[in-house]
Formats: sequence, structure tokens, C-alpha cells
Amino acid sequence: MRFSQKLQFIKRITSETQEQLARKLGVSFATLNSWINDKSQPRIFKREQIDDLYKKLTGQKSIPDSELQAKKKFISKKSKKRKDIIKFIKEHSDIYDELTLLLIYNSNRIEGSTLTVEETAAIIFDGASIPNKDLIEHLEAKNHQTAFDFLMHHVKKNFVIKEEFLLKLHSILMNGIRSDAGRYRNEGVRIVGSQVATANYLKIPELMKKLIKDINKVSSDTVERAVEIHSKFEQIHPFSDGNGRIGRLIMNIMLMRGNITPALIKQQEKQLYYAYLQKAQLSDDNSLLQDFVCDAVLNGFDLVEGL
Repeated sequence: MRFSQKLQFIKRITSETQEQLARKLGVSFATLNSWINDKSQPRIFKREQIDDLYKKLTGQKSIPDSELQAKKKFISKKSKKRKDIIKFIKEHSDIYDELTLLLIYNSNRIEGSTLTVEETAAIIFDGASIPNKDLIEHLEAKNHQTAFDFLMHHVKKNFVIKEEFLLKLHSILMNGIRSDAGRYRNEGVRIVGSQVATANYLKIPELMKKLIKDINKVSSDTVERAVEIHSKFEQIHPFSDGNGRIGRLIMNIMLMRGNITPALIKQQEKQLYYAYLQKAQLSDDNSLLQDFVCDAVLNGFDLVEGL
């Protein structure tokens, strides 16, 4: 693959502008433009930098453990600044509302919603009806808000997740959208665009019981456990629809139980998220997904500390 093609891929997968990518690579806009248009070639050390970034974005590269542990240590320091992050979020309505909005907007956009952040805010906070937008999109936004409120009402540091709670969470999310809301799927499904095979629907009850036990096991590494569970949950794919949104809500419950802010995965990073999730599911290496979730957690801390 030519370097121009690699650069175009990097630009597309990260949703960065040419100016942003140029800054990341430490070159001028004109230089990057010349590379992308095959008018010139990067020098050796820049080729290595581009290759390194390309491999990371395609899941061919692992994150060094020292780098990952340093990021987790930084998160731990931020976590220790507040004795109870859940209580803090609940007691500050501005933070709660902003977190609610951004989690719903980004999570729904990852799943294909066309609502803007402003339209999402109008629906969930003002009860507005957006012209030329499908009723389902309105329901998805309001239901997601209700599901998040339900989650926040129950979650605490020692919160134990039970099967009934997960089924209720799904029934809220899919209320008025699917007739099987709150029930496991009873048919085979496949994840579009993924090489990952989902579980046989006959085995879902058994697999979910085991997964829920794993969710509630004590772990010294909250991020690693949350990522492991998220990867397994999405591979089981227990519901006919809503698996991504429920999976991210479960992950955020686990993070908050560990006194860590929810992971705010931005919709612009959808392709990275999917690539790293698939790598975690197809191999024993989930370092890229852990690193990605760490960055999403830091997005959450930025929101909480900024407001």
C-alpha cells in the first residue's frame, strides 16, 4: 500500500482534518498535502511514524504495557481526587445533564442515529418534536435518557448487577421500538461488517448467567475488567437490537463502581472503536481497546472537571 493510501485511510478512520493530521505528524499542511497527492514521499523517519499509526488504527499493533499502565495510573490519580464520583455527578445537575446528553448523542450516533447534539438536547430536555426526523429516533433518544436515569438511580460503589436489572434496562431502551424489549433474542443474528460470530441463541441464558457472575467479581484493574466484559457481551450479542448501547451502559456501570467517570466514546471514533473491539474478540490482546477506553474515560473526566 502506498503512503498516500495509508494517509487517506488514517484521515478517514480518525475523522481528522488534514490540518489536524499534519499537526499530529509534525509537518506542514502543504507537506502532508503533497504526500496524500503522491507528489512527494515522506522521509524514512516519517514513513515509520505513518506506518506505526496505520498499524495501530488497523489493530495490527499492540500498546506497550508500560504506556497503558501509565495511562491507568493517571486515571487512578484523577479518581482519588473525588471520594464518590457517582454522588458527585448526581449532586451537580449541570454535570449530570451534560453527561446524559453527550452519552446519549454519541452512543446513538454510533448506532446510526442522524440526530444532531442540538436536536438530541431538544428531545430529551424539552420534549421537542424534530421535523423530518423519524419517530424511532425520537424514541431512541428519550428511552436512552430514561435508561440512563434508571441506571444512575441504582448504581453505587457496591452495586451488584443482576440479570433482572439488565433485562429491565433493555426493556426501557427498546420500549415502543421492539416487541421483544427486555427479552433475549430467539433467533440467530450476525454483526454487519464484523468477522465475529455471535452466540447461538439457545446458549444465551447460560452464557449471560456466567457473564453476570464475571461482571460482579472484584478486580484490582477496573478498566481491564470493564473492557473484558464489554468485549464478551458484544460477542454474545444477547438481544435482537440495542446490544451496543446496553453494552456501553454496562461498561459505564462497572467504571463508576470503581469510582471512575463513564467512558465518553465519541461518535467520530466509531471505526476505531469497532476495529479495537473486533481485535479484542478475535485475539487474546485487548490492549488497544483498553487504551481506547482509557482515552474515553479521560473525556469523561474532562467533562466533569471542566464543568
